[in-house]
Amino acid sequence: MKATGFEFRQRFWIIGAIFWFGFLLYQVDRVNVAEYVAHRTFGANSARADWAERLIVFFGTFLVFLTALLRTWASAYLRTDVVQDPNLRAEKVLADGPYRYTRNPLYLGNVLLAIGMGLLASRAGFVFIVAGMLIFCLRLIGLEEANLCREQGKPYIEFCSRVPRLWPSFSPRLPASGLQPKWRQAFLGELFMWGFFVAMLVFAVTLNQRAFWTITALALLVYIARSYLVSWRRKSAQTE
Repeated sequence: MKATGFEFRQRFWIIGAIFWFGFLLYQVDRVNVAEYVAHRTFGANSARADWAERLIVFFGTFLVFLTALLRTWASAYLRTDVVQDPNLRAEKVLADGPYRYTRNPLYLGNVLLAIGMGLLASRAGFVFIVAGMLIFCLRLIGLEEANLCREQGKPYIEFCSRVPRLWPSFSPRLPASGLQPKWRQAFLGELFMWGFFVAMLVFAVTLNQRAFWTITALALLVYIARSYLVSWRRKSAQTE
């Protein structure tokens, strides 16, 4: 299962479309997945069901926090300009930070994001968002790993044999290489993910949908603006 070059270049918009269509499924399934689980567990008229529903939303918020944390950790080693590059990159095998536990911490973060934010969708929407994200991430991983195997050969094959593809190990599979993380650029590069976390936290506390969508939209605008800035700097460097 391998994505096309077009899918890789347009991955931001495809992931956005997965979330958009998933939430749009409220038009055919109007029952929120967290509400459904809580009511099925405790009964529709139980006070405990309301608390359970709120706890499920807080659990989703925690998953989005883990997403932002994991992606920031990964970006500190991989660098934001590589993370947001529309082109495939295969300069070296990176085996430090979270890459000692899983080969694809950024895509693992995306799956956690889908589960966490998907808890605000309907039942059908949740299934679509999580399944769609997982399948698309596996397709992207297939493309990237095929490219790395072709470009890096034996070192990357050895790396694959020792480090899990997506689900992380509980202990590092490789010794640290000594690469120093760059936290400032990583946090700035993943600022939009922290924005998603803030949006989820605000909603979990206030249940204010307008605040949630406003903060989410601002986070997306931050990502788009930074992506264009990174692209402009890359093109400027190439013309010098």
